[in-house]
Amino acid sequence: MRKWILAAAATVGVCVHAIAQDAYEGTIDYDKKKQQAFVIDFSYPPEAVENAVLDKMSKLGYKGKQEKGFLNKDKGFYVFKGAYISDISTSSLDYIVKVEPRSKRDKDNSTLYLVISKDGSNARSSFSPDEVYRSKSFLQALTPDVEAANLELQITAQGDVITKAEKKLKDLQDDKTDMENKIKKLQDDIKKNENDQADTQKDIENQKVNLEALKGKRRSGN
Repeated sequence: MRKWILAAAATVGVCVHAIAQDAYEGTIDYDKKKQQAFVIDFSYPPEAVENAVLDKMSKLGYKGKQEKGFLNKDKGFYVFKGAYISDISTSSLDYIVKVEPRSKRDKDNSTLYLVISKDGSNARSSFSPDEVYRSKSFLQALTPDVEAANLELQITAQGDVITKAEKKLKDLQDDKTDMENKIKKLQDDIKKNENDQADTQKDIENQKVNLEALKGKRRSGN
């Protein structure tokens, strides 16, 4: 029994770790240079993670500017200038966020990069150990938001599946109605054809009678 409990606890630990990885430090290329960044991996697709971050920042009162442009090497980054996030620092800083798939083949898992800048320079080197800890904690605390965002995506996707299925059903029902109308018209045409055949048969018989009458006159000499 004790072994089973320990195994179950280990399994739960693995599952939780798979969902909420610890944040760590890494680098990412931004603004033509390699930037120090706070990084965290999520077992959710990039869209869910990105939506969660944007929603979180929106609730804090900030709307990020997305880097765009075909030739823009920083495309996909969101920049929140002059943002005040008390969970990280008492100073107003620039927060630059990028969410990417874990790899080209693994698009169901994501990596979130957070670059923090002050007056155009990377602020990591000036951070106190407490600010480093708080930055990582901020990313780790996003897990419930990411889970909620992923659920919303699943709900939307399921709604789309239902909408598509309902449209298919309506199309099939419309096709059935069209076929029934065509069958009814065909049946009416068949009935009319049968009536026309009967009328034509009667007319032929009458004409034959007239023909025989005419022939009879010829034989009688009239």
